[in-house]
Amino acid sequence: MDVIELLPRLHLLRFPVGQAYLWRDGEELTLIDAGTIGAGPVIAEAIRAWGRAPEDVRRIVLTHFHEDHAGGAGEFAALSGAEVLAHRLDAPFVRGAEPGPAPRLAEWELPIRAQVARRLPEGTPLPPPSVTEVTDGEVLGFGGGAQVVHVPGHTDGSIALHLPAEGVLFTGDTVAALPAEGVLSPGEPVPTGPVEHTLIPGVFNLDRPRLLDSVRRLADLGAEVACFGHGDPVLRGAAAELRRAAAM
Repeated sequence: MDVIELLPRLHLLRFPVGQAYLWRDGEELTLIDAGTIGAGPVIAEAIRAWGRAPEDVRRIVLTHFHEDHAGGAGEFAALSGAEVLAHRLDAPFVRGAEPGPAPRLAEWELPIRAQVARRLPEGTPLPPPSVTEVTDGEVLGFGGGAQVVHVPGHTDGSIALHLPAEGVLFTGDTVAALPAEGVLSPGEPVPTGPVEHTLIPGVFNLDRPRLLDSVRRLADLGAEVACFGHGDPVLRGAAAELRRAAAM
C-alpha cells in the first residue's frame, strides 16, 4: 500500500485495487473507505508509521459496499474500535447479512471487470461488529461537518461526503479519474500547478442513468478538491472538472 499526503490533514491510501483516505481533526482520525480483504492490518501499520495509533481512528465511513471499499472495514474496526458507517441501503451487505446485487455490466465493461477481479484477494470479508446507518443530508462529526450526499447508481446506497468548510468532496465510485492510479507516487510532492485530469462517471453500476444524475448533483456542490475511489484526486478547480464529467 502507498501512502500519499494530499493536504496537511488528508492522506491517500492506495491499494492494488482502489484507494481510501485518512482525514485528521486534531488528535482524531476518520477513514473514508477501507480497502480490500486483508487491508485492515496494513492500514493499522501505516497509521503507526505515521506516528499515530489505530485507536485514533474514530469512524470508518464507507461510500458503498463493494469489496474494494468495504473488504477491510471489519478487520480495521476490530483492530481500532472505530465505528463503521454506511448508507442504510448498503448496510445489510456491509454487515454480511446478505450478498449485494451484482452490477449490470455493459459489454465493454466485461474485460475490465475480469481484469479487476484477478487483482482482488480471495476470501470472505470479516463483518464489522456493527454498522451505523446514515442517510442523505446527515452531518457527521469530522472535517468541520461532513455532509452525507446520497448518490445512487453505482449501488443503491452509494454516498459521497462533502466537507463544505474545507472545500473537499469524496465521491466514492460515482466518479473516477483517468489514467487511474498513475500520476501520484509515494515520495513525490503533490503538484501545485495545473494537472490534466480526465474524469468519467463511474463504471460497474447498478443503474447508469441514476449514476449520471448523481454526478450532476456532485458537480453542483462547488468543491475545490475531489477525491475518488479510483484515480488521482483533483486538488484544484474540482467543480469545473466534475461538470465536464457530468456532461458525458
